[in-house]
Amino acid sequence: MKTSSKTIISLVIVLMVGSNMNAQFFKKLAKKAEKAAERTVERRVERETSEKTDQALDSILEPGSGGKQTPDVGDQGGNTPSNTGNSPSSNKTTATSGSSGEKSIAIYSKFDYVPGDKLLFFDDYANDFIGDFPSKWNTNGSGEVVTIGDSPQRWMELLPGHKIYYIPKVPSLPTDYTIEFDLLTYGMDDKTSSYAVIEVSLSDDENFEAGLHYARASIPVGQYGAFGIRAKNHIHGQGSIINSEVQSDIRQAVLNQPHISIAVNNSRFRLWVNEEKYVDIPQMVPENKLTTLKFKVNGLKDGKEKIFISNLKVAEGGVDLRRKLLTEGKVSTNGILFDVGSANIQPQSMGIIRQISQVLQQEASMKLKIVGHTDADGSVESNRKLSKDRAESVKNALVSIYGVSSDRLISEGKGESEPVGDNNTPDGKAQNRRVEFIKQ
Repeated sequence: MKTSSKTIISLVIVLMVGSNMNAQFFKKLAKKAEKAAERTVERRVERETSEKTDQALDSILEPGSGGKQTPDVGDQGGNTPSNTGNSPSSNKTTATSGSSGEKSIAIYSKFDYVPGDKLLFFDDYANDFIGDFPSKWNTNGSGEVVTIGDSPQRWMELLPGHKIYYIPKVPSLPTDYTIEFDLLTYGMDDKTSSYAVIEVSLSDDENFEAGLHYARASIPVGQYGAFGIRAKNHIHGQGSIINSEVQSDIRQAVLNQPHISIAVNNSRFRLWVNEEKYVDIPQMVPENKLTTLKFKVNGLKDGKEKIFISNLKVAEGGVDLRRKLLTEGKVSTNGILFDVGSANIQPQSMGIIRQISQVLQQEASMKLKIVGHTDADGSVESNRKLSKDRAESVKNALVSIYGVSSDRLISEGKGESEPVGDNNTPDGKAQNRRVEFIKQ
């Protein structure tokens, strides 16, 4: 069949017009995303300001602070992609970056999560190629490492599917341990299914089945309702003893890159979303049965809604550091986190600092040395300075947030000079980035 020159010209014009319309559409979409991010920040600031004003004594001050109002001591940095509903490309999303609403450390002053102090697993996908499935994980489905916008942070996309699991290669889970990860959602809106969740499971099955014994939490990501966090366990021969939905409204949190923290102590299971503890069930985990950590995604619309995770950390411990400091005179922890290359404390680290403050309040004559350590990235001198600055930030938090007298604290930085792990691996680097508290 022959095509006339007029037909060809008409097709070219249609394509050009369509291309221009498409470009204009995405420009408008980006503008809307920016406005949505700004509104989110404004709402958060208003809410947090109101909380601080109305409940200052209850939510900010600690006993022993001398009645002083607690000032802010730094913010959580970082940008969060806006959830525009657009589908990102396979290797790099094009979501608009916007502030997630900075939170002051004071808001976390009663945060009681304490991460484990013996690192079992850490992965930020630093050694994986973009577009590949991460080497330290296993799956019976598919997934890939991606970046978001211009950020260097790497994420793993989890794809939904029947009985598709994502299993990090964590050594067999001990009795007491903690799990932390950052969660990123994309494309969630008021039409997202109420079944859209990310499941975190602890199982006795090392492969791709639910297991005869398991405990799991399903974190909702839908936006049209305040869906609860579902907690469920299963014990072989007895069935599900726990199968409940814990009331929660985490809709804003899941749109703004929340930090998820989980603590398991024998049979007790606790879960936090940012600084809020939502689940605390004393008899949820079948004791001495569960060996494997698994992730699963359900209820997403293919090509529209996406879930990513990063910075997965599993550590043995997560128990009371206060007793250890009193009996041994020294505590070393990599649970106090800082912004990359910075001395800004990430607010979710406040559980450890809070426990240290409680020891100092109880032992009025105790003095502490705070020692910062870094990994080997960067120059020796810059790492020494960074470690000193980080130790000083922890000292300032103890003084400003919890009212500890500054003359009871000294800070020191040792940089990369005393590694406890291999600086050539992400796990080793995470172990080396630590803070020590030493009784004087």
